[in-house]
Amino acid sequence: MSGGDAAGRLVRPFTLTGGRTRPSRADFTLITTVTAVDPQPAWADRLQPEHTRILRQCARPVAVAELAARLDLPMSVVVILLCDLLESGRITAHPPHPLCHAEPDLELLQKVRDGLGHL
Repeated sequence: MSGGDAAGRLVRPFTLTGGRTRPSRADFTLITTVTAVDPQPAWADRLQPEHTRILRQCARPVAVAELAARLDLPMSVVVILLCDLLESGRITAHPPHPLCHAEPDLELLQKVRDGLGHL
């Protein structure tokens, strides 16, 4: 909803987070996987519409970066909202699995760097 809602009004990202600009925790990276808890806790507070949109997208595991892209919201806003959901017991967060202790593929890293340089 960063662009506008159904009525065409502009919704500023800070309004979605209640004016917060920093997440309350450091659990989330771009590739952290989040999943909605099923069933949702009955005792939890009422949700904002953006929280509900996130929960719908998290019915199956989804990476934080993909979630932000699907919702068309800035990463910083999505992470703050995810912190709310995690703290209320509505989602689970799983950090990326560590890679084996293999040496990095330097040729692949060079290609990625070159590709990013062309953007």
